[in-house]
Amino acid sequence: MRPVECEFEAEVLAAVLQSRWPERVDASLRAHVAGCAICSDVAAIAGAVDEAREETRAQATIPDSGRVWWVAQMRARREAAKAAGRPITGVQVIALACAMGLLGACFGATSTWFQSALGRMVSSVAGLDMKAWLPAVTALVAGHAALVAGMAAVILLVPAAVWLAVLRE
Repeated sequence: MRPVECEFEAEVLAAVLQSRWPERVDASLRAHVAGCAICSDVAAIAGAVDEAREETRAQATIPDSGRVWWVAQMRARREAAKAAGRPITGVQVIALACAMGLLGACFGATSTWFQSALGRMVSSVAGLDMKAWLPAVTALVAGHAALVAGMAAVILLVPAAVWLAVLRE
């Protein structure tokens, strides 16, 4: 069975990473690496990794300090604007909900046909006369289909638009 570890593996790795391999190491260590498959693999792979690291370090370009400062300032401004906008968005959502409630209350208070239809529905539900309640609702919807469709669109689309606006931020 082939061994998985060698006691000189750490020494070979240290020598390669410290750029001492193979010139500035003991002759006994070089002889061991020549005969040990594990240590020769460690020397070859560590040498390739070390060379790639040096090439990458030589090719790296560091931006000038003015550009780094400018990018940091722009990022800080974007984050500050985003943080400042969160409470404003929350207040806008609450104001929209209040406006929709007020609009519904005004509509219900000023519309005589709505009050009469609502009264008929409440009286039929209170008397548990489901046969009278269903025609009242269908007559209300059929008589004012455009208004019902518009209200349904407002009730469904406005929260969806608010949610998408909040999601984008």
